[in-house]
Amino acid sequence: MRRRTLLSGLAATAASPAMPALAQGTAATTLRYMPQADVTAVDPMSTTSYGVRNHGHMCWDTLYGPDENFVMRPQLCEGHVVEDDGLRWVFTLREGIRFHDNERIRAQDAVASITRWSARDTLGQTLRARTEEMRALDDRRFEIRLKQKFGPMLEALGKPSSYPCFVFPERFATVDPARPFTEVVGSGPYRWVAAERLSGARAVYQRFEGYVPNPRPPSLLGGAKMAHFERVVFNWIPDAGTVAAALQAGEIDMYEQVAPDLRDVLQRHRDIVVGRIDQGGTVAHLRFNQLHPPFDNPAIRRALLHSINQADFMSSIMGNDRNRWSDGIGAFPTSSPLSNDEGIAALMGPRSVDRAKDAIRAAGYNNERVVVLHPTDVVNNNTLTTVLTDVLKRSGLNAESANSDWATVLQRRARQEPVAQGGWNALIVLFGGIDLGNPGVHPLLRANGRQAWFGWPTSTGLEALREEWLEAPDLDAQKRIARRIQATLWQDLPYIPLGQYFIDAAWRRDITGHQKGMTLPINLRRA
Repeated sequence: MRRRTLLSGLAATAASPAMPALAQGTAATTLRYMPQADVTAVDPMSTTSYGVRNHGHMCWDTLYGPDENFVMRPQLCEGHVVEDDGLRWVFTLREGIRFHDNERIRAQDAVASITRWSARDTLGQTLRARTEEMRALDDRRFEIRLKQKFGPMLEALGKPSSYPCFVFPERFATVDPARPFTEVVGSGPYRWVAAERLSGARAVYQRFEGYVPNPRPPSLLGGAKMAHFERVVFNWIPDAGTVAAALQAGEIDMYEQVAPDLRDVLQRHRDIVVGRIDQGGTVAHLRFNQLHPPFDNPAIRRALLHSINQADFMSSIMGNDRNRWSDGIGAFPTSSPLSNDEGIAALMGPRSVDRAKDAIRAAGYNNERVVVLHPTDVVNNNTLTTVLTDVLKRSGLNAESANSDWATVLQRRARQEPVAQGGWNALIVLFGGIDLGNPGVHPLLRANGRQAWFGWPTSTGLEALREEWLEAPDLDAQKRIARRIQATLWQDLPYIPLGQYFIDAAWRRDITGHQKGMTLPINLRRA
C-alpha cells in the first residue's frame, strides 16, 4: 500500500521533514503516548469520547473499579456493608486520600459526585430513580438508602467507561453536567498541566506526588494505579503513517490503536511489540437521530436492514482476516454472556439495495436530506462513514457526508435541532465491548427519549425489558430477557450494529506494565 511505502521512508531517519515536532530523545521520566483520539474536553461528564474518558482516568479515581477479570474491587473506597435486605449501603473511603489541591477527599465529595454522574449516565439514572436518600455520615462514610433494590450497585459506581463515576471536589460536582467545567482538580495519579495544552496536538500530565495508591497490586482499575513516569504526554497526530514512523524512530513510546494496514509493518520491527490489550473488541453501529425526518419513521430505519452488510463494513477497515472481525453481531458483543442470535437473519443472507429502495419509498420517504457526521481525522471512523454514506445513497436516500474533525463531530452530535439549523441524521458510533455487555450499561439500548444517548430514541418496549433485566434473579433469566431485547431491537431499531472488530496497540519494547482489559497509560514503566 502507498502508506507502507511512505512509512519505510519515514522510518529511515528520525529527522525526516515529515515527522511531527515531538519531544526529542528518550527521557526515562516521560511517557510519550499517541491516544486513539484527542482530548477535546477536560470534564469527563461532557462526552463519552474515549479520548476524554482516558484523560479522566489519568486525573481522577472512581469509588470502585474492575480488575483484569472485570470483578469490581474497591478503589477510593476501603469497602462497604449492605443492610436492610439490600436497601441500605454504607461505603467507607480509604484513609489519607487527597485531591490535587491537597484537600482531603471526603464523603461529601463522593455524594456530590454520584449525584452529578447519575444525572448523565444511563445506569446512574436508574440508581437515582431507586434511591430514597444519599448522605454523608461523616468525613469518610456515606450511605445510599434505596426504595427499590439495585443489584448492580458496584458495577455502577465502578463503571470504567462511557461516563465513569469519577470523584470530584464537591465544588466541581455541584456544577450542572450540562455546563462542563474547564479547571481540573483531580483525585487520581496525574495532574492536568493546562499551560502545556495544545488543542488538536498535545495534552500533558504530571505525576501527583500526594497520591495514595490503592494497597492492592495493580490490576486494571481495581488495584493500584501507579504513576511510574514523572510526565505523560499525549501526542495527537491524525496521520497514522506518521504515527507509526514516529514509533519506529523512538519519538513516541506507545500507539494506542494501530491502524489495521500498519499492523504487520510494526510487528516486523525488532524494537516494537504489537499486542491486543483490549480483548472485548469494538462494535461499530449506525446511530439514527430519531427526533427528525426521515429517521423518526421506524419503517425507514427498518428498510436499511435490507442493504446493510456487516461484512462490508468490517472488511473495509480490517481486511479479509476473519480473526480480526466478526459479523452476525446483534445487541451484545461476542465478549458478553448475553450475546445471542435472536432475529439475526435480519442482517445476514443476501443483501439488496433495491429492496431497501422499495421499502423506503413504501414508508413515505420524501427525499429529505440525510446528513451523516463524518470525522475525517479518526482512521476507522472515517472509513466506516465513507462506506455508510455510499450505502445510504445506493439505498435511495438523499445522503451527504458532513466532513469535519473529531472535535467538531462531538460538538455537532449534541445538537437536537433539525438539519437546517445545524443538526444531523446519522453517524457511525464505535463502542468497546466493555460498554455494551448488558442492558444496564449499554448506552445505545437506552430508549428514554431526550434523556437517551445522542440520537434520542423512544421505545417503551426496550425500556420495560431493561427494567425486567435489572430484576432478573440469575444469568439464565438475564439471557432469556436478552433475547427478547434483541428481538425488540430489530423492530424499534434505535441503531443498526455493523459488526465487531479487534484492534491492537503497539509500544516500544522497553515499555512494560500493561493491564489487560483497557488500553490506558497507567501502571506503565520503562524497563
